[in-house]
Amino acid sequence: MNEAASAIPPDAYPRLPRGVRLVHNEAQGGWVLLAPERVFKADAIAAEVVKRCTGEATFGAIVDDLATTFSAPRERILADVTALLRGLADKRLLEL
Repeated sequence: MNEAASAIPPDAYPRLPRGVRLVHNEAQGGWVLLAPERVFKADAIAAEVVKRCTGEATFGAIVDDLATTFSAPRERILADVTALLRGLADKRLLEL
């Protein structure tokens, strides 16, 4: 997949689809994404990203917020968050 095809528009409103939710589960050792008949473990960074995917903030605003929160270069955050959200969308765990 080329980079342009995998880009997420800055004005997209990422959100979890109906039936998918992010929960903290001590038995699973932290954050998990629960989907119908599926469970995906989310590391702390993925959880921070997914918590912001409420359908209320644009993708661009989420990237800006994460770059500010973690004092990281925006380009690096953009690349990492794009890869994460694209992967979740491919698994139908996120709507873009």
